Amino acid sequence: MSMMRLAFLNFKNSFRNYLSLIVSLAFTILVFLNFQNLIYSNTFSVLGQRNKEYIHILIQVISIVLICFMFFFIWYSTNVFLTRRKKEIGVYIFMGLTNQKIGKLYAIETTLTGLSALAAGIVTGLTVSWLFQMVLLAISDIAVDIDFCITWQPVLFASVVYLIIYLIFVLKGYINILRSSVLEMISASRKNEFVRWKASVLIMKSLLGTAVTCTGYYMAVKDGGQEVMGNVLIAVVLVIAGTYLLFGGLIPFVFQNLVRNKKILYRKERSLWMNNLVFRIQKNYRTYAMVCILMLCSVTALATGFAMRTRYDNITRFRNTYTFQALSTKNDLDPLLKQKIEQSSELKYSSQIPLLVPDSSMFETKYQNIEYGIVSWSDVKKAAEDTGLKFELKEPADDELIELRHIYLLSLLTDRSGITVTINGKKYRQIDDCDEAYLGYFQEGMNLYVVNQREYERLLSLGQEIYTFNYRIQDMTQFENIRKNLNALTKSDGQDSTGMVAIDPHNSDIEWIRVLYSICIFMFMVFILASGSILFMKLYNDAFEEKGRYQVLKKLGFDRKTLKRAAAHELFVAYAAPFLLMAVSSYFSVHALAKMMFTSLLTTWLVSIAVILAFFLICYRLSVSIYQKNAGIR
Repeated sequence: MSMMRLAFLNFKNSFRNYLSLIVSLAFTILVFLNFQNLIYSNTFSVLGQRNKEYIHILIQVISIVLICFMFFFIWYSTNVFLTRRKKEIGVYIFMGLTNQKIGKLYAIETTLTGLSALAAGIVTGLTVSWLFQMVLLAISDIAVDIDFCITWQPVLFASVVYLIIYLIFVLKGYINILRSSVLEMISASRKNEFVRWKASVLIMKSLLGTAVTCTGYYMAVKDGGQEVMGNVLIAVVLVIAGTYLLFGGLIPFVFQNLVRNKKILYRKERSLWMNNLVFRIQKNYRTYAMVCILMLCSVTALATGFAMRTRYDNITRFRNTYTFQALSTKNDLDPLLKQKIEQSSELKYSSQIPLLVPDSSMFETKYQNIEYGIVSWSDVKKAAEDTGLKFELKEPADDELIELRHIYLLSLLTDRSGITVTINGKKYRQIDDCDEAYLGYFQEGMNLYVVNQREYERLLSLGQEIYTFNYRIQDMTQFENIRKNLNALTKSDGQDSTGMVAIDPHNSDIEWIRVLYSICIFMFMVFILASGSILFMKLYNDAFEEKGRYQVLKKLGFDRKTLKRAAAHELFVAYAAPFLLMAVSSYFSVHALAKMMFTSLLTTWLVSIAVILAFFLICYRLSVSIYQKNAGIR
């Protein structure tokens, strides 16, 4: 019998064992292919060239993340199944086969598995590509006609990337078999299973892991200025390292001490699974840590999506506070501007705010800008009353001020306490900041500070006072007509004393944020499915290792019901430990993101935790059923 035929028969007979691997890899290919298809399609052309470029950059970044994930996922999954198959293919040694032939047999068999996953992923990916784009655009709330077309570029790119990564680990497995002895192959599935780590090692890892993780939490929520992004990167590294240390130290240390407590160990059927759980956590702590980190990524991705969508809505609201704004040295333009506007549309509201513009050299601030402006608290309050905008600003004292800022998509300045501003040698304490668009567009281009009326009048000598006239129209269909009329008015003025700003309500230069929101939701689902798949595959493989132990326990007189409960408890801890650590870690990551995005994400965190919990409960029930069956106790 040829090696190819023997490998095919092995693959065919073991297809059920490979099914979870094939499905997991096919899903990874499906997701990667559909993201690549977005780059080569014309789906986002309607949003304009700038938005399309931004979206393509985002998808390319996501593609890099997916490639990294695919690399580590294939690495992990092929290692798991190599360990699972080593014992079986090691038997061929006794049939006279050399390690080279066994390695070749493994390589062919694994290649068949990889090609099956690739074919399933490509076919399924192309089948659902139209649905994928439709759902993506529906979540983004973008109305676009989707043309279903199949192009060879994304299929080729996804196939080449996958095959390169997969064949690397096929070659790695082949070399591993060449270097393995018969005894190593026969006992591979049980290697290091019953090794108890020294208490001193566990204590050291526990203390180090706790210290590293807590430091990561602190760096994540620490307020700061431009160093915030560096703090976040440090926090990511520390939390990842701390997670590995906690699963390699603290968690097995806790259970190892629980096992020593006879009152706990000998209650119910705990003696049947707690000892085994300690050894299993120590052996597989990298897997549990990986699952925890993937879930942490999923929660962070979802929080990022909702934060981006909230910021998009707030930025859109901010920009559309006024439809037209005029800036002039004249203070009597309001009646004329209203007349021109009301020829085409009624006004929803309007406001006027005098603005003092001193020379920028008179300002000393933490982060220097090229333009500064000063407005009176009473004028801002009057404008808020005229427009119906929220106004909760306390009137500042003579040595105090309030900053009027625009809405940032992401801010690196999270420490806003103790800020001082020096104007012409006098130091003012910043007591508050506000992102209500009292001055609309003009808040985006300069640093604006609110002082009381006395200080405003005292500072008038420092610069020129100009006047802002702000209008919001009722009928947006008349936007172009009104803009032409107002432009004609300012040109006929004959002087360069008046400038006009028109805020197009249909401007879509930030539509890419809506797409990012939907992409983050997909990444949330991908990471959840990945974490569940990894844990499911590991427990699926562990069931075969435990079959012999459960057979011995049955011979000792333990009934199936008792053994099934013991297995269920062991699997429960395997799912619960990474979930609980993820829930704690994700709180700090979401909290840090909320501070940089100036929005509350507590509800998003709770929802994401609930979704993951529901998904893990489903995986847990499936794992228990399949585990009991494969272990021979069902």
